[in-house]
Amino acid sequence: MFKNLEMFQASYAMARHSGARQAVTAANMANADTPGYRARTLGSFAESYSADMDSGLRTTRAQHLTSSALTGTSSVQISDAEAAPNGNSVSLEQEMVNSVEIQREHNRALAIYKHSLDVLRLSIGRK
Repeated sequence: MFKNLEMFQASYAMARHSGARQAVTAANMANADTPGYRARTLGSFAESYSADMDSGLRTTRAQHLTSSALTGTSSVQISDAEAAPNGNSVSLEQEMVNSVEIQREHNRALAIYKHSLDVLRLSIGRK
């Protein structure tokens, strides 16, 4: 029932996207000392969502082709950060900042979902 409402779909996609971003950030941090490792990035949800809206594609049924923003499968890009002498381009400070930003994005998605659920409950007369 909740998957048919666009607000729930958007908050689900936002939470899923932040989970994917956190996985990329965790992989970067895990490989901070690996020689030759290049840091990877995954754009913010707003960037991938706006790119999806510009394409004009929308899904209204489960049988339709899905877009990258709604499925959370945005492409991972290699960061263009300056590499250390061993070829590694991971900056732990930047990854920590990214991690906090991702946590905020995930908390925002959960707040949107909770608020939407509260509005839905109020509209059907439940507290």
